[in-house]
Amino acid sequence: MTEAGTEPAAPLTSTLIAGGKSNLTLRLSDGVEQWVMRTPPRAGRTPSAHDVVREYRVVSALGATDVPVAPAVVAYEEEDLIGGAFAICGFVDGRTLQTQAQLDLLSDDQVDAAITSLSETLATLHAVDHVAVGLERFGRPDGYAARQHKRWSSQWELVGQHFPDDVKGLAAELADVLGTALPAQHATGIVHGDYRIDNTLLRVTPEGSGSVDVAAVVDWELSTIGDPVADVAMMAVYRDPAFDLIIGSPCAWTSDRLPDVAGLASSYEKAGGVPLRDFEQHLALAYFKLAVIAAGIDHRYRAGATHGDGFDTAGEAVAPLLAAGLAQLR
Repeated sequence: MTEAGTEPAAPLTSTLIAGGKSNLTLRLSDGVEQWVMRTPPRAGRTPSAHDVVREYRVVSALGATDVPVAPAVVAYEEEDLIGGAFAICGFVDGRTLQTQAQLDLLSDDQVDAAITSLSETLATLHAVDHVAVGLERFGRPDGYAARQHKRWSSQWELVGQHFPDDVKGLAAELADVLGTALPAQHATGIVHGDYRIDNTLLRVTPEGSGSVDVAAVVDWELSTIGDPVADVAMMAVYRDPAFDLIIGSPCAWTSDRLPDVAGLASSYEKAGGVPLRDFEQHLALAYFKLAVIAAGIDHRYRAGATHGDGFDTAGEAVAPLLAAGLAQLR
């Protein structure tokens, strides 16, 4: 940190921030200032996942844009200092709405304002010229759906083998049908890959005023260059009640106080986002992706590499998510 121009005033202490189901997120403090560190789990890792240096790269590039992100401090790719790679950003003061109880502290006007800001922020991200901000090599600009299909199919082969035969059959059927019904790509931009309310920090003014906006978008682990429609589909799929099984409790994003899939799509389009073409196919691919993510969480739970609540129920979400993906295509 000192070599990068941010010198702590005293030795650092760290506190694990609850909520993550992949990388570890820790709050660092020197007693005066605070920062946030992201670092991979120490066991149960899977290929192409947990790349905190990669997510730091996109946050650093977006720092000069209108997309709200935490200020980048330093990233370190080697494992010799703390046993794993890590990335450090400045601490952003904001509210994280992870649970339905936390969401219920907001008025209806504030919930509406939060959804509007989420949609506007996502549309702003998708309007960024990734080449102009130095991300021309961050990912291939074309063939996004095919690459996602290949990636999550391969990931399933690593994390899904302990599931019963009927669940493996659902996964095989969805992967096969998707392979012949992938959405065409009509736009290219920076894709967050994991966008929903609890992957943002919100500025909330005093209760009742209705003023809520996004202070920073966080958790860029799945970000790449690709089809912006996929972000909207993923955001919509997270509204499925099965997502509560992945989180381990009733979460804010599955609350019936928030818009349904059609409402989220409409809010994004009103904010000036890209046209949502082939949306059903995008939804099916997003269901497949989320099912494999849930299987990966279950995989790490079985490997003893998890920290926090909810890991023991993530595997239960896999079958209903796969079935929902097939329903989209049917």
